[in-house]
Amino acid sequence: MSQNSSPPAEPLTALNLSELSVLRAIVEGTAQATGEDFFQSLVKNLSLATGAAGAFIAVFLEDKSRVRSLAFWEDGEVVENQEWDLAGTPCEEVLRGKLCHYPSGVWKRFPDEQDVESYLGVPLLNPEGNALGHLAIFDNKPMPEQPQLLYTFKIFAARAAAELNRIQAETKLIQSEESFRDLFDEAPIAYVHEDIESRFISANRAARKILGITPEQVPGMVGISLAPNTPDAQRRIKAAFASIAKGADTSDVILELRRKDNGKPIWIQWWSKPDPSGHYTRTMFVDITERVLMEQEQARLQAQNLYLQEEIKSAHNFDAIIGRSSALQLLLDQVQRVALTDASVLIQGESGTGKELIARAIHSASNRKNCPLIKVNCAALPSGLVESELFGHEKGAFTGAISKRIGRFELANGGTLFLDEVGEIPLDVQVKLLRVLQEREFERVGGQTPIKTDVRIIAATNRNLLNEVAEKNFREDLFYRLNVFPLTTPPLRERLEDIPLLARFLIEKFGPKIGKKIEGISTESMQRLQSYRWPGNIRELENVIERAIILADGPMLEIRSDQLSITSEPSEKYAQPENASLDAITAEHILAVLKQTGWIIEGPKGAARILNIQPSTLRYRMKKLGIAKANHP
Repeated sequence: MSQNSSPPAEPLTALNLSELSVLRAIVEGTAQATGEDFFQSLVKNLSLATGAAGAFIAVFLEDKSRVRSLAFWEDGEVVENQEWDLAGTPCEEVLRGKLCHYPSGVWKRFPDEQDVESYLGVPLLNPEGNALGHLAIFDNKPMPEQPQLLYTFKIFAARAAAELNRIQAETKLIQSEESFRDLFDEAPIAYVHEDIESRFISANRAARKILGITPEQVPGMVGISLAPNTPDAQRRIKAAFASIAKGADTSDVILELRRKDNGKPIWIQWWSKPDPSGHYTRTMFVDITERVLMEQEQARLQAQNLYLQEEIKSAHNFDAIIGRSSALQLLLDQVQRVALTDASVLIQGESGTGKELIARAIHSASNRKNCPLIKVNCAALPSGLVESELFGHEKGAFTGAISKRIGRFELANGGTLFLDEVGEIPLDVQVKLLRVLQEREFERVGGQTPIKTDVRIIAATNRNLLNEVAEKNFREDLFYRLNVFPLTTPPLRERLEDIPLLARFLIEKFGPKIGKKIEGISTESMQRLQSYRWPGNIRELENVIERAIILADGPMLEIRSDQLSITSEPSEKYAQPENASLDAITAEHILAVLKQTGWIIEGPKGAARILNIQPSTLRYRMKKLGIAKANHP
């Protein structure tokens, strides 16, 4: 028996018709197939065309000590793929990258191959020249050496090697894609591929979790649609996508979005880079919602702290409620009862009767005492800014809104909001205030996101709100929402027995500040104080005592009749009728103070200082009450 491990010595110059028919049969049998179908078609047609009993294509396993078939044809049919050791088989020679041909006597040389007489194997080489496997035919009869057939065999071995290389490359590519897909999908940072119109191409698990979307919702979803309809959020996201459209990288941008599943607000820190083709962008982002909410809470606390510092700086009439009169004790009993609830309270009474002190007493005795009491003087605010003051506004919500503002409702969350002069709130804002009382939520001016609030409302007014309701100046439904528990502060003329206590308190308050030691007040002066009608109530008493201390020459305080706004002697001229309205009383008091100051409103000797209100507030009330110098020469 002879063994030939090398190609024919003489080069091939031509193929006869028989060889061409073999070549054509193999080509036609394998032309339309790839992969496993190609290998099965190849071994079948190779066996049929050469007349060999069997043919197979096999690859070496990792350690190259064993081989496994990819397709095996024997005795006219495809048989199950097999795996075997290379040692002791004709295939062993092919491992070294050589053609191996045993024309006969295989069973003698390799005892395990008892049914094989001849064998022809050709290595399948990769582009580097390393053997991947081999293509072989075998027969139970001799296989004489035929150079042209060996050349044809090599051609299809090369074709089989190319297909095997393609399959292995494709397998590696699939494995690589799967690896990158796993890396992409399981990465802790959110990744999204978008086209230039913000339509999603793909989004990994982290992105879907942050945005609240399912895998089925990803293809074609418009990312920009997740932005809330607020001026600031829309401006940011439009600017970000405009930069991408221009081919620029967008880095470290903070965007506000809304989750797709539940609409909850989220904030992301966003990086995006356009693909060189200009067809899509690569985007990654991280969820910074917790950080943003923390910063917002910090800003709220800073604003609250600033407000409280301003409150501390402002002068309150009293540090405590002074008095023992039955009218005051009845009021304080009601305060104690309502304080332990969350019921809305409407405090009515004349100006200067201590409505704010009653509001503070309610808050201090309530379960909310450890949270802030936030005050809003509705009469001191321009009508166009009341809504912004109460609810806040978004950046860009209106001309001049250069930054986001936190409103008083947010500052008072968990605590109490005191709406002083609530009757001055414009009707359009009353509607929104009613919604807050009903639904416990509001929106900033220019915002679309509801903000939950837990605030106890205490309102105060010196106006008759029922009359305002009848005149369509105040909403009836809002009145009844505020008037859950009504309180009325008694005027000072109904608390005459409290005047000595109040006078002593005020002497102790102003004496050290002015630098005078006042030991008491004369009996005649006290009688004069107790006989006065006090249209300005406690606020006017405070001004009278302070003025008397400034003018005092000795330790005993003397208050003359001319130091009061009007005569201390009770008469029909100055006595207020019992059915006089609060507005009429207020107007008379303001007019008296204006005449006293010569119609000077501002400054240390102005009417606003005596009345202890802002000049703008005084002018507003004068206009509202029809008080003008021309009408009162």
